[in-house]
Amino acid sequence: MTYEELVAQAKETYGKMDAGNVKEHVAIQFNITGEAAGAFYLEIKDGQVFIEPYEYYDRDVIVTCSAENLIKMAEGEFGMEAAYLTGKIKAEGNLGKALLLKELTKAKKKATRKKAAK
Repeated sequence: MTYEELVAQAKETYGKMDAGNVKEHVAIQFNITGEAAGAFYLEIKDGQVFIEPYEYYDRDVIVTCSAENLIKMAEGEFGMEAAYLTGKIKAEGNLGKALLLKELTKAKKKATRKKAAK
């Protein structure tokens, strides 16, 4: 997987999530190590999720992880808190803001359950 493919996949996965539950501004920079190495950011603003392939200098938190672990978090295999506690990611800054990503995951799971119920 290339860096460009990873950013595109992150946009696809996180872009489908509902950020309506997150009432504050959140800026997370992901520093990817190993395969697909590079930096990009995820910003939650006005109920929407934005992902861009740039560093975010006024970020709330920096998360350092592999592309594989980022994808697993985005797909809901494990949360950021569990990843941090088990050493799958490193994070520095306002970790409370990083934990707001689970609000996006919850919204995604609700939407998936609604589709399955139909």
